[in-house]
Amino acid sequence: MKGLIRMEQTLILTGNQAAALAARLCRVQVVAAYPITPQSKIPEVLSEYVERGELKAEFVRVESEHSALGVCISASLTGARVFTATAANGLAYMHEQLHWAAGARTPIVMPVANRGLGAPWTILNDMQDTIAQRDTGWIQFYCMNNQEVLDFVILAYRVAEQLLVPAMVCFDGFRLSHTMMPVSVPSQEDVDSFLPPFELPYRLDPDSPVNINPVVMTDPLANAQGEMCPGYMGFRRRLQETFQEAWPSLAAAGRTFGEAFGRSYEEPLYGYHTEDAQFLFVTMGSLASEATETVDLLREQGIQAGVVALRIYRPFPSQPLRAVLRSTETIVVLEKAISYGYEGALATELKAALFIHDRRPQVYNYILGLGGRDVKPLDLFDVAKEALDLAKQNKSLEQPRWLGAGD
Repeated sequence: MKGLIRMEQTLILTGNQAAALAARLCRVQVVAAYPITPQSKIPEVLSEYVERGELKAEFVRVESEHSALGVCISASLTGARVFTATAANGLAYMHEQLHWAAGARTPIVMPVANRGLGAPWTILNDMQDTIAQRDTGWIQFYCMNNQEVLDFVILAYRVAEQLLVPAMVCFDGFRLSHTMMPVSVPSQEDVDSFLPPFELPYRLDPDSPVNINPVVMTDPLANAQGEMCPGYMGFRRRLQETFQEAWPSLAAAGRTFGEAFGRSYEEPLYGYHTEDAQFLFVTMGSLASEATETVDLLREQGIQAGVVALRIYRPFPSQPLRAVLRSTETIVVLEKAISYGYEGALATELKAALFIHDRRPQVYNYILGLGGRDVKPLDLFDVAKEALDLAKQNKSLEQPRWLGAGD
C-alpha cells in the first residue's frame, strides 16, 4: 500500500487497514492515537503513512482515549480534518467527550471496531459499545463488510462536514477488523474530487476573538451585537433538528458517492429479497451476511424470506424501514446488544417506527453473538423456523430470545 493511489484498484485488506487507508485518502490532518484491541492496527498503519511522508498529518500520541477525543475536538475547532479510532471500554472512557464533540458541532470521523464491554473481560465482538452511545449526538454507520468500512469513512467525512456533526463508522471487531477481503480502492484524485478540503463556517481571527462553547443560561440572551442567542435547550433543539433533517444530505452524498465510485449508498438500508418477503431478518453489521445465506436456505424450503440491514442507525431510518416492511408478516430482529431491563434497542425502535401503521407484523427479538459467540446460518435457520411457528400461533413475546447464551 505504499505511495499515492493513482487509479482505482482492488486490494486485499483487513477492516483496520481499510479504515486507515480511507483516512489517508481523505487527507486527514490530525490523528490522535491510543491503542485498544481490536482497532490498534488503524493508528499503527497511519503512523507508517506519516513516517513515510505519504500522509501530511500531525500524529499525536496521547495517554488515554479521553485525551484522544479532546485532541480531535480542539483540532477540529481550528479547521483541521481530524481522525481517531477506538473500541469497547475505550469508547466508554470517551463518553463525556462524545457529548462535547457533538455539542461543539465538530465533524470528527471515528471508526469503532465493535467489541464487548467488560466486565467480565472479552476482546471479542458485539455491539454493546456503540449502541450504548447512540444518544450522544453522533451519526452512526454500520458496516457489513470491509468495502463498506473504506467507503463509509470517506462518505462520513463528506456528510459530517456538511452537517457539522461527528460520525462513528462501526464495524465488527475481528470479524471484519482482522479478516482480509477484496476491497475496491478509489484513486486519490477521485476522492479529492468527492471530498473537498474542510472549511470552517466561521473565521478564526485573533484580532476579533470569539468564545467557543461558552457557558449558556437557561433563557436566550443577546450577544455583544445585540443578537439573541439560544439558551442551552435551544442548542439541543438545533442538534436534534439537524439529525431530523439529515436524510436529504445523507441520500445526496450516498448518490454522489455512487456516481463517483460505482457503489451507491443513497439508501440507508441493505436489502436482499425484500420485494416479496413475508418473513424478514432485520439486523446491522456483518450479521447481514449470515442472514443473507440463511435466506437462501429458507427460499429453498419455499419460505418467502428476506434481509434488511441498517447501514445508518443514527439518525434512525424510520421512514425507509416502514416502506420496506409494509407488507411483511413476520420480522426477526437480530441484535448483538441488549438494553438491560427490556430488549434490544433496534427492536424497540423498529416497533416504534411501525406503531403508526394500522397493520403491524409480528416482531420477535433475538439477542445473539455477544462476546464473539459464533452465529452460523443454520442457527438463524432454526431462529426463523421458531419465529414462524410462534407467528402461526399468533403468539407474541414480551422478552427477547437469547441464542447460544447457555447458563
